[in-house]
Amino acid sequence: MDERLRADHDRRVNLVAAQVRELAGSRAAAHVDKGGVHHVVPLPAGDRRFAGRRIDVSALRHVLEVDVERRRCVAEPGVTFRDLVDATLPHGLAPAVVPELEGITVGGAVAGCALESASFRYGGFHDTCLEYEIVSGTGEIITCSPEREPLLFGMVHGSYGTLGVLTKLSFGLIPAKAKIHVEYERYGDADAFHHALLGQCADATVDFIDGIVHAPDHWTLCLGRFVETARRPSSYRWLDVYYKSTRVLREDVLTTRDYFFRYDTEAHWLSRTVPPLEWKPVRFLVGNVFLGSTNMIRWAGRLAPVFRWQRRPDVVCDYFIPAARVPEFYDWYLRELGYFPLWVVPYRVAKPYPWISDEHQARLEGDLFVDLAVYGMPNADPRIDRSEQLEEKTYELGGIKTLISRNHYTEDRFWRIYNEANYRTAKARLDPNGVFRDLYEKLHRVG
Repeated sequence: MDERLRADHDRRVNLVAAQVRELAGSRAAAHVDKGGVHHVVPLPAGDRRFAGRRIDVSALRHVLEVDVERRRCVAEPGVTFRDLVDATLPHGLAPAVVPELEGITVGGAVAGCALESASFRYGGFHDTCLEYEIVSGTGEIITCSPEREPLLFGMVHGSYGTLGVLTKLSFGLIPAKAKIHVEYERYGDADAFHHALLGQCADATVDFIDGIVHAPDHWTLCLGRFVETARRPSSYRWLDVYYKSTRVLREDVLTTRDYFFRYDTEAHWLSRTVPPLEWKPVRFLVGNVFLGSTNMIRWAGRLAPVFRWQRRPDVVCDYFIPAARVPEFYDWYLRELGYFPLWVVPYRVAKPYPWISDEHQARLEGDLFVDLAVYGMPNADPRIDRSEQLEEKTYELGGIKTLISRNHYTEDRFWRIYNEANYRTAKARLDPNGVFRDLYEKLHRVG
């Protein structure tokens, strides 16, 4: 790493550590403020997840090194995947897992959950990480890796900013070509689709796998491969809508950068909650103001006071189901919910995660999961809370959900899923004075 870049980084980290030490002395609760937008689901009734005094880490947004020979990158946590891809693609390299929204940061991808269509091979983005630098709740600067304080290294993933401040990450890169060819296979029912998805996960020639369920009889499997081609690529940055194209096209070519962020313009399909945003004349005139996940999140924040009357927000959450139990989920989902589109992403876990309890780990069947991502399901029926219904079904099937939205767990159920002993051990090492609220306190019963 360039010595100037290293010195500048160390200076920024020391400023963060000084903030934390001040808070530790006052014993005031705090939260990490990265600047920009938060990629968690906005809640109309107010959001206590970011209550308390702020620790400003907004200066930590630099790519520090791209090591082409070793295929490694070192970056600060506030680097967005948009900027990261722009830094690595000119070298013919890319992160192995690039989350679909441009504004997601590498730190957020580790502290929360980040996956995409390469996850059938690589798991989550955190699974490609090699080392973390963390400012603890006492202001100590700690480095951890699978070899050096491995429990801390494993527990940072999914900690949602409750253990310390991530200040630097080192992670692997993979070779990347200029474009990606996408093939769309269509199936008329869940069984045929699921069988095909499992078969493709074993195909070494496929680089990317995801799926979109458009209707009970319209299941699209999307298979991507890096290619070198002179063919003019499609663009879904402005006038055309990507998810709709998967319903009608048999194949397509996108630049690698546009493929990585193909869902960003619509924030998957959340743009359809305001139907004119999918009309070409409207997109032509005001697309730059309203389209794109970052714009949409900002507008959601601005409009939050208007929707305070809303009983519940729409369901936006990822549900990871063991591959062997997915057919049961499909049967139930089609019968009870029937909301479409449904995003389907296979996800392979290379080794057990230490933040999952031993009890729940025993219920996880095999190393392949399928993320069933429900984005935008209306949840206004006063008779039943769809968010709670999905959470309960996921637990019944031995799965696990992300904590970015509303959570309904009792404390007993929560710690049946999450490994309380490992979390307490990591908390005692990183945040013995409780500068950061603990995981259950911060995220349970949200909304």
